[in-house]
Amino acid sequence: QVQLVESGGGLVQAGGSLRLSCAASGRTFSTYRMGWFRQAPGKEREFVAAISWNGGSRYYADSVKGRFTISRDNAKNLVYLQMNSLKPEDTAVYYCAADRTTAQVMGVMKAVDYWGKGTLVTVSS
Repeated sequence: QVQLVESGGGLVQAGGSLRLSCAASGRTFSTYRMGWFRQAPGKEREFVAAISWNGGSRYYADSVKGRFTISRDNAKNLVYLQMNSLKPEDTAVYYCAADRTTAQVMGVMKAVDYWGKGTLVTVSS
């Protein structure tokens, strides 16, 4: 069992930056593929970014490519999402996700074994 707790959300002006963190419990964190998803009001949850168990591969949604960076620190059981050049359309609840696989990231993260409860990011225009 893995528990995921997100933090770092808040209100930011367009063009600003935020860094989200996801703290994971459990000894096997380093064997999980990790990802971030988001859900805007009235919309379905969508994939944002994913990183392989060792950080060797990453994948981003086209909408955030070049602006967001996913990273992880396996020694601290943490995964991060650095968000730069934020836009009002980035406003959403951001969720951390874990997939029990050591396969490299080749595309959108489709399998999720564990979800966090989310952290709200609001970007004002």
